[in-house]
Amino acid sequence: MRPSHPPHLSGIVATIALTVIGLAGCNAPATDAETNTQDQRFLHALETDAKPWSHEGFDDQEEHFPFANFSDLTGGERERIFEVAVAQLNLLRPELVMSIGDLIEGGTEDRSRLEAEWGSFDQRARGTVAPVFYVGGNHDLTNLTMREVWEDRYGVRYYHFVYEDVLFLVLDTEDHEPARMREIYEARDTFIQLQRAGRTWAELEETTYFNMPERTAGDVGAVQSEYFITALAEHPEVRWTFLFMHKPIWREAEDPEFAAIEAALGDRPYTLFNGHLHNYGHAVRNGRDHITLGTTGGNQNPDSETAFDHLTLVRMTGEGPVIAQLRMDGILDKTGSVPLDGDTLCFQASQCN
Repeated sequence: MRPSHPPHLSGIVATIALTVIGLAGCNAPATDAETNTQDQRFLHALETDAKPWSHEGFDDQEEHFPFANFSDLTGGERERIFEVAVAQLNLLRPELVMSIGDLIEGGTEDRSRLEAEWGSFDQRARGTVAPVFYVGGNHDLTNLTMREVWEDRYGVRYYHFVYEDVLFLVLDTEDHEPARMREIYEARDTFIQLQRAGRTWAELEETTYFNMPERTAGDVGAVQSEYFITALAEHPEVRWTFLFMHKPIWREAEDPEFAAIEAALGDRPYTLFNGHLHNYGHAVRNGRDHITLGTTGGNQNPDSETAFDHLTLVRMTGEGPVIAQLRMDGILDKTGSVPLDGDTLCFQASQCN
């Protein structure tokens, strides 16, 4: 069945064109109005004091730049959603694209299968015009074999970079000690087998994995914590800092390593993004935005109104980031349709039959 689009969602059109036309002919002499225009990128031939526009303060500051985020695409990936997201990212044309983890299904120690899954994702990610920066999630880094494959392919599990005087911190929230990682992996595998066997949610709540704090909050080790404390100390004057992580470890008040990173952030302006929960949410902690992204193809709870596919478009300005959450059923191409015949897809389980 073709999913319905709520009226307030279907009007977001991603093809935006601003054309400023000089009305004087190419060979005509410049008028006084043209000669006296301070911004030579905007030319007109009007000589009246009153003009049919609001003002001439164009929003074109040099320090502005856009970047985008996509969220969980695995954990029960739904077909074609991510391919549509790639097409929509290319309509939005950010300068870079951040992920938030769960890029493959994973959950195995079969190295050949992991290599195949990562090869597939790499190919899909290369479809974006802008570069995609990887963030590891529990589906990507569940066991030591998966960690080794990641490091062989991509070098490091956590890192930082500066772009246009903005600091990007990419954390690994699966940073467990090897013995604990094995315990979590085995408990998680048992949980998944019981889930596939049709056990009730009440039964699943009694399992070891369900009651592990790492299931929802993850872990950041001492070495990683020190790495980011150093990175922050080396970049004290950047105009903004963004943190990207899969699991919302910031919700675990007793985690000392992440608490040390928060302390190092101090009073600098920053914004935090995480995924994992497959439900959109926003919170303010320490006076800073903490944004939990929904899905970009991952499994959805059909009873949740905050479980929907979306992309995040962030425009960095001189005053800080302007953040827009764009639902995928409302990012339309020039024909007024979701790209790649996406109008036939369901982007929110609670809205589809």
